Amino acid sequence: MKIVNNYYIGFLIMATAFCGCDEDKPLTEVHDDYHSESLVYDEEIYAGGKLGTVFNATAYAFQQPTPAVEQTGMSAAFKMGEYMFERDFTQENESAFKGLGPLMVRNGCLYCHPSYGHGKRQTRYKATDMGNGYLLVLYDKQTNAYLTSQTGMPQTLAVAPFKAPIDEDQIKIEWLNYTDEWGNSFDDGETYSLIYPEVTIPESAFAYGLISSARGDIDISDVGIRLESTIGVYGTGLLDAIPEDSLIAQYKAYDAMGISLNPAVWANGAPVYYSTGLDKKSYMRRFTYALSRGPLLDGAGSNAIWNITNVTRSDRKYHYMTAAYAKAASQDAEVQAEFYNYFPEEKTDKGVEYDIYRYLTGKEDGVNVAEAEMSDKDYKNFAIWHRGLAVPAARNLDKPEVQRGHDLFRQIGCATCHRPSWTTGDDHIQDPNGMFSDSDMPRYPHQKIWPYTDMVQHRLFMANDIRTGWCRTTPLWGRGLCRLVENTEDRLHDCRARNTLEAIMWHGSSQSDARWTIDEFRKLSKDERDAVVAFIDAL
Repeated sequence: MKIVNNYYIGFLIMATAFCGCDEDKPLTEVHDDYHSESLVYDEEIYAGGKLGTVFNATAYAFQQPTPAVEQTGMSAAFKMGEYMFERDFTQENESAFKGLGPLMVRNGCLYCHPSYGHGKRQTRYKATDMGNGYLLVLYDKQTNAYLTSQTGMPQTLAVAPFKAPIDEDQIKIEWLNYTDEWGNSFDDGETYSLIYPEVTIPESAFAYGLISSARGDIDISDVGIRLESTIGVYGTGLLDAIPEDSLIAQYKAYDAMGISLNPAVWANGAPVYYSTGLDKKSYMRRFTYALSRGPLLDGAGSNAIWNITNVTRSDRKYHYMTAAYAKAASQDAEVQAEFYNYFPEEKTDKGVEYDIYRYLTGKEDGVNVAEAEMSDKDYKNFAIWHRGLAVPAARNLDKPEVQRGHDLFRQIGCATCHRPSWTTGDDHIQDPNGMFSDSDMPRYPHQKIWPYTDMVQHRLFMANDIRTGWCRTTPLWGRGLCRLVENTEDRLHDCRARNTLEAIMWHGSSQSDARWTIDEFRKLSKDERDAVVAFIDAL
């Protein structure tokens, strides 16, 4: 991490090396000597533990149910949940996949998660392009806060007669070359290239001119635009099973070591908890780059199956929508003229403007009134599928090059942020909306898992970096199979890295929390660097 005191740098390197022996203890509490032969092939190959790992290295590696799903007799429910993930949603009321719109980010899940994996790098923004996992991030440059006139995940699709909040045909993605302080080369002559995206959206692309933040209407020049791509959905149930006290111990260890932590997530030696749902309980933040979500049953997938498609359900009987858009659309004469042709059942005696606003928001006098379009049974099956996705076993850990890379990965400090393993707790189901209990979901109690993430945010200070600069460490498990599964190796939050080596070198900014590890990486020989890459790709 970025520490100015050389004593702390040395301490961190030692702590990271120790972490290879017992990753479940906070870094400051590990005292065993590091041994290069510490790789335990029979243990680490089970990336998701015995209950969460499958031995499948085919193009379908990310789509498999965990052993826990099969052992608890949930295979049929898992398969039904898989249908919810794989099919496009529609406006047809007689369809099992009814409820699309009125505005949406995508028609279905596979567009963002090709083959259940990471989104692919794009040269244009088209929501219906398979593999476009990009979500637009629009924010006020002066405050770093999201625009209030657009949903947090901005929508570029709409059903008739409505107009898309943003015209995606006017979104431009340009990939620019970047040269780092080393001239994109190592001392032994090996070279690499780095690219990053520049995204522009003109004012004319925003329906009804809706460009505002908490400060009020702002100029288009004050709008920051970034891209964030999806990560793989496999293994999230296992991350959900990591106990909160273990997460807190990780933060406390960093705190004790003087490592910078996002004050929006950890402040004054304690978590800044996440609270949502009907139970109003507080939860540790663990999902999304921004650590904006808590438990999986109110996390990224549970949220996305609703707000990406805008399909309502019993716990979310309202539409993902800004009041600003709903008000403007309800006053649009063209929309008013066509509204009852598409939605005759929405007509009341209160007038077309009222009826449009009520339909768009799914609210009346502040009360959620939209009908549940997804049944509780379908949602439960989807949740079983999501929590039940297995992690593919690590591969080639018995090869000398991979074992050498395993050791170097720890020696140069990569294992500090990409913490190798965690042990799950009792794994009692946490559902903020109170719909499901332990018996309803696959569970993973007391499993040693190897996701290679510390579940904490750090900063890399890249060109056109992620909004706020803070980004949760992405798990590495399974990523080495992306070339086979998705026909791409794109990495990092916006897919700027086209292979593992590029991803590593994007950690090397002079301000980066990981700069010290890149300094160590650059001291390695070509064969040693290749070994580190081979190890990461074996995960």
